[in-house]
Amino acid sequence: MVKQAILLTSMAFGLMLAQPADDSTPATSNVLNAQYPRIHSDLRATFRLNAPDAHKVQVSIAHGRYDMSRGADGLWSVTTPPLVPGFHYYSFNVDGASVADPSSHTYFGGSRDSSGIEVPEKGVDFYEAKNVPHGEVRIRWYLSKVTGQHRRCFVYTPPGYDTNPRSRYPVLYLQHGSGEDETGWIFQGRANLILDNLIAAGKAKPMIVVMENGYASKGGQSKLPAAATDLDKPAPRVGGYPADTSGFNDVMLQDVIPMIDGAYRTLADREHRAMAGLSMGGNQTCQLTFRNLDKFAWIGAFSGTGNGLSTAPIDVKTFIGGVFADGAAMNAKLKLLWIGMGTEEPDPFPGAIGAFRKMLDQAGVKHVYFVSPGTAHEWQTWRRDLNDFAPRLFR
Repeated sequence: MVKQAILLTSMAFGLMLAQPADDSTPATSNVLNAQYPRIHSDLRATFRLNAPDAHKVQVSIAHGRYDMSRGADGLWSVTTPPLVPGFHYYSFNVDGASVADPSSHTYFGGSRDSSGIEVPEKGVDFYEAKNVPHGEVRIRWYLSKVTGQHRRCFVYTPPGYDTNPRSRYPVLYLQHGSGEDETGWIFQGRANLILDNLIAAGKAKPMIVVMENGYASKGGQSKLPAAATDLDKPAPRVGGYPADTSGFNDVMLQDVIPMIDGAYRTLADREHRAMAGLSMGGNQTCQLTFRNLDKFAWIGAFSGTGNGLSTAPIDVKTFIGGVFADGAAMNAKLKLLWIGMGTEEPDPFPGAIGAFRKMLDQAGVKHVYFVSPGTAHEWQTWRRDLNDFAPRLFR
């Protein structure tokens, strides 16, 4: 009887883990042993949810909503059309309630914890973990003089940081987008793995990378944008930019940069300090760095520029205090001004970024422009951005 019980238990466990008779594999973003969602060789994705008492179930991903079918066993499933490679937030709608997938790890985006799926890009591994020396990601808590609140930032230290105590390093401050936080560049963007691989290949200088929370107000913590509840828009909303960036600027200048220079072995001058950000973080980067060129010489704007979401023509004489009015002087100060976006970015990003670049051209300000083919306002765009931007730094 004992042997029979063990055999039956083993058979049941095997059935639970059994894979479908096709070429699909579990997504790498699944929790341990979860077989769904699954990715097919043509990049379709199959989702499954156990909800036997539900009347209607849908999955929302990549700005699409798909009805799921109920099986006799109470399992709901659907296979989507091919998805764009990269990371996508998604959620289930069960009888009108938006819920996370218990089979997926959760990621902070859209001002809430969301399920996420990693869709592999064939032949691309620059953001994958490889057999190379790895840096470390540390969490640094501090009491902000500006907000009066305890805050945290994530700090990447490159391979060899702890074994080479006399070495000092340049610093990249790297910001997330609207509705996300300081965890985004590590868990969704895989910035640490991108840097590990670039440094190991000799393509990028070893550097410290600091990822700070982009929401701050003087005297208190500012609120995030409202969470996306429309399941046709599972990804973070494009709006939600802080109307006033001064709180974040003060946190960076008065709290973060002095703290990092005091706690880590940095090269604490403008020639060895860079800043970049995606979407809202790109806007924050431009607003902060162009007003403080005595502190920053390397600037990157990923799907976001200093004019926010505005597509209106920019007056070079007044924009950000007229800092671009003298293009020659700006070129003498900047080591690098880098701008990137995806070819499938939705409005208003092409127009807003286009207006910013047109202003730069009129002022004669040199810049690098990078285009990510086939991607929209999403993490695969920003991974590619970082992979191109980081090797250009501190040369």
